[in-house]
Amino acid sequence: MLPQGHPIGTPDADGPGGDSSKVDTLTGVTSELSSLERDIEETRVRLASTIDQLTYRASPKTIINREITSIKAFFIAQDGSPRTDNILKVVGGVVGVVAVFVTLRKITN
Repeated sequence: MLPQGHPIGTPDADGPGGDSSKVDTLTGVTSELSSLERDIEETRVRLASTIDQLTYRASPKTIINREITSIKAFFIAQDGSPRTDNILKVVGGVVGVVAVFVTLRKITN
């Protein structure tokens, strides 16, 4: 005979008459794992999207196109007309630089 209070003589969740708390715990753990798996998969998708965006933004072709668009926007208004104020500023700057070089060249010769 087993002494009274021995674990084999007492009912537990593994045998008949045990409570279902272990089953509920396993169900909770399973649902938590599936939730974590979903979170990990969503994070992977977001990271993949972010990497694709960064790859696109860092592409030399994209950078060149972005800069060309920026320069065009400086010289051409949205309605397609030339922005004469900006054009005149740039032409004036170029003429000024050329004048400085010509003057320096005459002085040094």
